[in-house]
Amino acid sequence: MSTPFTLCVYCGSRHGTDPAFTAAARAVGQLIGERGWRLVYGGGNVGLMGEVADATLAAGGQVIGVIPELLLQKEVGHRQLTELEVVQTMHQRKQRMAELADAFVALPGGIGTFEELFEVWTWRHIGYHDQPIGLLNTSGFYDPLLTFMKHTLASGFIDGEQQRMLTVDAEPARLLSELAAQSKNATQSDDFRRI
Repeated sequence: MSTPFTLCVYCGSRHGTDPAFTAAARAVGQLIGERGWRLVYGGGNVGLMGEVADATLAAGGQVIGVIPELLLQKEVGHRQLTELEVVQTMHQRKQRMAELADAFVALPGGIGTFEELFEVWTWRHIGYHDQPIGLLNTSGFYDPLLTFMKHTLASGFIDGEQQRMLTVDAEPARLLSELAAQSKNATQSDDFRRI
């Protein structure tokens, strides 16, 4: 039996101030489930994390959560998942999520989401993986970041190729379809194990 297409979702452990953020998280989860995909995420049962997981499960999808022991209580580890893996460190969490993923997408979130997005983007740039990376720009949440990235490009610290590694869209279905089209759905290389 083949493994379903697995989308790694990074998002906030809070809901944020705009109800559109919650709606978008639910839409992403529903699309994952309806398409017969599998979600891998940080394993929490709170904020947008809980919303995307619950929506995936409600739509019949599989969900793998990966959470460090330290955050099991703080992020209220989701106990109704297909699988919940408890690891010791944040590094192990991110590595395991990356090992399982065919593509990555960041929804609105805070510093943890930003850190995960930039790390997996860096990993792609240096050749640890070749999986597509998406940014769901709900209600223009990431507009200031995208403006800053243009400034970074103009200042000579990134190039156009690095910038094009990030697929940006405000519409969940369109973004997920684009990420699936870009993905080779290939077995992860051993490079992640060296990170």
